[in-house]
Amino acid sequence: MANFEVSKIRNVAVIAHGGAGKTSLVEAMLFNSGMTDRLGTVQDGTTVTDYEPEEIDRKITISSSLAFCNWDKQRINLIDTPGFINFIEDTKGCLRVVDGAVVIVSALSGVKAETEKVWKYACEYEVPRIIFINKMDKESANFERALSELEKSFETEPVPLQIPIGAGDTFSGVIDIVKMKAYSFSNGKIVEGDIPADMQEEASKYRKRLIEKIAESDDALLEKYLEGNELTDTEVINGIKEGSLTRKFIPVTVGSALKNIGIPNLLDSILLCLPSPAEMATISPIKGKNPKDKSEAIRKPSETEPLSAFVFKTIADPYAGKLSLFRVYSGMLKADSTIYNATSDNKERLGQLFYLQGKKQMPVQSLGAGEIGVVAKLKGTNTGDTICDEAKPVVFEKVKFADPIISYAMAPRNKGDEEKVSVSLHRVLEEDPTLRFTRDEETKEMIISGMGQVHIEVTLERLKRRFGVEIEMKTPKIPYRETIKASTSVQGRYKKQSGGKGQYGDCHIRVEPLPRGTGFEFVDKIVGGSIPRQYIPAVEKGIVDAMHEGVIAGYPIVDLRVTLFDGSYHTVDSSEMAFKIAGSMAIKKAVQEAKPIILEPVMRIEVTTPDETLGAVIGDLNSKRGKVQGVEPQAGGNQKIMALVPMSEMLTYANQLHSLTSGRGLYSMEFSHYEEVPAHQAQKVIADRLAQKEEKHA
Repeated sequence: MANFEVSKIRNVAVIAHGGAGKTSLVEAMLFNSGMTDRLGTVQDGTTVTDYEPEEIDRKITISSSLAFCNWDKQRINLIDTPGFINFIEDTKGCLRVVDGAVVIVSALSGVKAETEKVWKYACEYEVPRIIFINKMDKESANFERALSELEKSFETEPVPLQIPIGAGDTFSGVIDIVKMKAYSFSNGKIVEGDIPADMQEEASKYRKRLIEKIAESDDALLEKYLEGNELTDTEVINGIKEGSLTRKFIPVTVGSALKNIGIPNLLDSILLCLPSPAEMATISPIKGKNPKDKSEAIRKPSETEPLSAFVFKTIADPYAGKLSLFRVYSGMLKADSTIYNATSDNKERLGQLFYLQGKKQMPVQSLGAGEIGVVAKLKGTNTGDTICDEAKPVVFEKVKFADPIISYAMAPRNKGDEEKVSVSLHRVLEEDPTLRFTRDEETKEMIISGMGQVHIEVTLERLKRRFGVEIEMKTPKIPYRETIKASTSVQGRYKKQSGGKGQYGDCHIRVEPLPRGTGFEFVDKIVGGSIPRQYIPAVEKGIVDAMHEGVIAGYPIVDLRVTLFDGSYHTVDSSEMAFKIAGSMAIKKAVQEAKPIILEPVMRIEVTTPDETLGAVIGDLNSKRGKVQGVEPQAGGNQKIMALVPMSEMLTYANQLHSLTSGRGLYSMEFSHYEEVPAHQAQKVIADRLAQKEEKHA
């Protein structure tokens, strides 16, 4: 038997921008449900879900964390997610496995750029959600303003289930619009009572809005309402649930995580408005593919179904080994059993299963459909893998994470630690799919790529703490490319005769530029056997190898077509190696003659800035060779700037934006396209690259 019936489980991600209060809210939910006996704080570094030293030090959630609580005899699995832009892809991965989300919006700052980003992720996975307007205890908190921002920012209409009693210093409780009761909070105690007389009219207004919204979603209820009949309590409850699950409206709750006000009402709302795994499966069926014949495979959230589970996160623990966090979609997963990894076509032996409460592991013998748990030391199972019943295999679609946007060269502080760095980095790469680690074949440097400077810094801090590896970062690498602007035809001829068997390869190629982003095309137009068929792949390989090394600055060559149209050979001296060298010689000569240029990566950025610093931010972007594409007004007196800016100008932008906006600006960045570097800039890029080569070979 499963530990919890699937109908009594809620899998919920808590999502928002950084600093909105996600970790504090999870902490308050754990405290109110009796899972903890003290209310930890982010400020003191005593919360259950922010336990990594880097999180405690920076006071932000860096990596998503699991927790759970029991409320009204039901299990709520909580995932505290990052909101800081460098780590927000982790949130995307978590939304893949939940059935609902609590979106926090600050009563002070309203909807921010990251809020919109995680909202889009939730829409992508069709996750029902409720909103919690937090920080009502803060000075200048404004419920109506926050509600207005929600209406402007999101397409789905927000409908309050609760409204605040007071604001700032006078915030003391909430009015439940469903029950039409007031709940006051004092010294950790909650008191139910009548709605204060001076708030009766406001409460009635919101009650009417809620009833109208419920009636609109059902023809029978609408008819009843228009005839002047009251909806029953059951009809109201069912209407709220239906409206939330179908996303016809978004229920709104309110409170203060830090002051622990309104949290029990929020927990009640989670059970009412967000679906169990069984309910979610009726809205969005659990679909995968049979890896054998690629046919669609559907699973139902029942313990009698074949086992299927999805690994959504990996944690590299230096003591416990690799921890795999998973969601069971169907069937039953048992400790000390053998499972089948359908993604990698491997079997693995499971050890002990656990629930996670922050970093605390709580052993459990089995996990049924709908449950979330963790297992240690699976050797061949990684993030995005599906484990299942081998007789009834299924593979669930992986999450597509964004590509890294910034790269740094790095070197171990202590000589001889290269191997240790490589091994340790691969352990960290297992838990963070947005990191990349490569070696530059030209410079022989180790390159680490991530979602931003803070992301890289945190990774290096973890490497030092967990594995004792100290690494120095060097100047970020810009992935320049080379290409051509003209067409030309050339001959590449390699002839070597030094006694005995010689070497001979001769090819004629034509090169032409292709549209940006097309890549490389090789066209074989040899007729009449001027080059024997067995040597043509060697010509192509020589061309490709030379293109990878570049011609004018050592950067890979892209976006051109090479047509091999003629050549000659020697019956004795020709060889694959000779034709490979001839191909290499030909492409180098052709590129030099075809007006070669340097390309640079251009990033698409979105900057959210207060109105008063809009001009300064746009001026700064223009000075960085940026092209502003548009400006959109945002809620809360902000503006969103869309621009295209060369990556080389954006390497330290986080610090500059912080300075320009006094810390109130936010930005996100993703790769857009490659563009020609202006001539004067290109000369500098070429000179710097050649200097690097000389230094390397000195």
